[in-house]
Order: sequence, then structure tokens, then C-alpha cells
Amino acid sequence: MTDMTRTTVPVWDPLVRLFHWSLVAAFAIAWLTADELDRIHEWSGYVAGGLVAFRLLWGLIGPRHARFSQFVRSPAAVGQYLRDILRGRERRFVGHNPAGAAMILALLAITAMTATTGWMTTLDVYWGIKWVEDVHEIMANLMIVMVAIHVTGVALTSLRHRENLVRAMIVGRKRAPSGTDID
Repeated sequence: MTDMTRTTVPVWDPLVRLFHWSLVAAFAIAWLTADELDRIHEWSGYVAGGLVAFRLLWGLIGPRHARFSQFVRSPAAVGQYLRDILRGRERRFVGHNPAGAAMILALLAITAMTATTGWMTTLDVYWGIKWVEDVHEIMANLMIVMVAIHVTGVALTSLRHRENLVRAMIVGRKRAPSGTDID
């Protein structure tokens, strides 16, 4: 056993990690090709939509830390966690913390709405309909804002708990729980 496997525990399975980084790539490609490379933009949007469908299924049948039932908390719990952050006394979670879980749900919903409205613009019945195009663009721009908040939250949590969450999302392991950590 190496030092890393003794002091860390598996958290995010390979499919969660592949989903995460694939969605990052699909959204980045879609964002960068908007209004320039229509086919690439469309296909990256289809990939993003397919990834959301996969994650919804994996959130129901995947391993423990992938399941929504393990990490999704009530709005009250999310609010309490955010208040605890402001007071500097939030507890460390081995899996997703309540704010991270809320962000996951928001990002999945926004991605689904962006992909759906993008797909709608390719249909004859919706082609050229302004409100569909407007909603698509609003959702894509909202995604940029949410991604910025997500990255800020990851950086803050990494600093506060002295744990590299980006690395954890690459290797799938985090520091083993201790003290008041929540597994």
C-alpha cells in the first residue's frame, strides 16, 4: 500500500471524472465556436446534452459518492452551509458539500436548458424564433457566470480545507475523513 492510498479514500469514480472533464470540454468548445463553426458548435451541444442525460442516470444508479441521494441536501442545509462559510466554520465533506451539490444541480439544469434550446433552433418549427434563440443565449451566458462561481467555490474550499479539489477530480481520491469531517 502506498502512502497515498493509506491517507486517502476513493471518492469520485472514473465515470464521474470522465463526465466532469468531458462536460468542461464540450461546453468550452460550444462556447468558443458559437456563431463561427456551426457544425462543431451543434455537435458539442449534443455531446453536452448526452453527458447530462448520462449524469442524471449515474446519479441514480452509480456508486455511493456519485448518487444524488448521497450528496443533495435541502435548501435549508445549503443556506446553513453558506452561513458557516461566512463564519469560517464550515465542515469538510469527503464527497460534495451542500453548496457544491446545489451547484451541480444548477449546472446540470442550465446545461440541459442550453442544449435543449440549441437543439430547438435546428428544428423547422422553431428556426428563427427569437425567444428560443434568446433563451439559448441567456442560458449559455448564465453558464459562464455559474462556472465562475463554481471555480471560485472550488478554490475557496481547496484553500480552507487544504485539499486540492481539482487534483481530486482527476485522480478520484481525497484525504480520508477525520475529526468533524462528513463522509
